[in-house]
Amino acid sequence: MIRLLWTASTEVRYFLRRYMPSNIVLDLIRTRKGLKWGVPAMLLAGPYLATAFWCTTLIEHGGPGWLHLVVLLCIWNALKMMVIGPVSVVLLLRARAREYRSQRQHWQELSEDVPLGDLTRSAR
Repeated sequence: MIRLLWTASTEVRYFLRRYMPSNIVLDLIRTRKGLKWGVPAMLLAGPYLATAFWCTTLIEHGGPGWLHLVVLLCIWNALKMMVIGPVSVVLLLRARAREYRSQRQHWQELSEDVPLGDLTRSAR
């Protein structure tokens, strides 16, 4: 029974990770090139919250009950988009610091390889 639940939850997670638009956007943002888009992606929370508000208005005026799931999904996606902004800034700072250290180490290794006498001769 537990194995069946485990397998089902794994398959659902795989499906949502692979085909849901918000998860695709978040996966693209978490790449090195996509980290700069984390803060602008926070703006996507607005349409999700507007859709949730619109659905709650429909529910209050006698709409179908399954709209509660849409509201829950929209609020969850809005929270994900709001969180990715600060997280992407931290990840971007860490990546740039790592790149800076790597570049500095590379230049130090290059300067150690060149003898000082060779530099003075080439400058003349």
